[in-house]
Amino acid sequence: MRERDLIAQLLAPLAMHKAARGLADDGAVWLPPLGRELVLTHDTLAAGVHYLPDDPPSDVAWKLLATNLSDLAAKGATPSGMLLSLGLSAAEDEAWLRGFVSGLARGLERWNVALFGGDTISGLAQAVLGLTAIGHVEPGMARARSGARAGDLLWVSGSIGDAGLGLAVAQGRLPHDKYLLNRFRRPEPRLGLGAALSPVVHAMMDVSDGVLIDAQRMAAASGLAVTVNLAALPLSDAAAAHTPDDAARLQRATAGDDYELLFAAPADADIAALAALHRLPLTCIGAFEAGAGLRVRASNGADCTPDRLGWEH
Repeated sequence: MRERDLIAQLLAPLAMHKAARGLADDGAVWLPPLGRELVLTHDTLAAGVHYLPDDPPSDVAWKLLATNLSDLAAKGATPSGMLLSLGLSAAEDEAWLRGFVSGLARGLERWNVALFGGDTISGLAQAVLGLTAIGHVEPGMARARSGARAGDLLWVSGSIGDAGLGLAVAQGRLPHDKYLLNRFRRPEPRLGLGAALSPVVHAMMDVSDGVLIDAQRMAAASGLAVTVNLAALPLSDAAAAHTPDDAARLQRATAGDDYELLFAAPADADIAALAALHRLPLTCIGAFEAGAGLRVRASNGADCTPDRLGWEH
């Protein structure tokens, strides 16, 4: 499918915001909300690296948008628009592109995000898909991963390890499980929760590469040490069925692709009230203290810190 046909037939109908100028200009022109700070993030998905070549294209689009919005959630930001970059191979034929755009349309509608513009190229050996998400936040309220304080507790939203198991399902290494597969292919950015947590927490980030490596990154950025209690790791019922012991829990904690929120909060913060308000489990999994590094404590209290903490690119 030629670029001009892809834009005119599939993408332009999604670009209804006036900032996009119908995808007929050299750039988008957007007036941000008065008195708000802009938050921008960019993530890339590569075929065979971040998704499987036979994943449904609608799910690939959903994941591309959701992973970027997860970064905005970690800043407590409200999303507004996005720019799309499609580097395509011969495998992305017209049927694939139509499926991709249908999934993108559903995501844009679900999270009230506008397509502002982007670019497409073809002729690559494998697809490389990029997206820049643009959001805004009250001045001074965009949380960083570097703000944790000694004595803060480490919390995580939702459940951990589902997406790693979902990848195994997609690869045929585990029996079919719709819930786990959706957790891998169709993550849910915690936008409402991130906005609610922003005034309460000292540091926040999303869990993309594994909860252990991301906890280590938060501690390092904050100049602190962190201890993670492995037994406290929140597991869904589906994941718990595949997690009989601490060795399996370590696999869940290092799998990545969770796209939950990881945050440092003072010990007296009323996190339970926010969990109830958003109908989402929020679990304390550790604590920060003076020092450096990450320690993982097993169910029996022993140090079980693994050599590999998660994904590194």
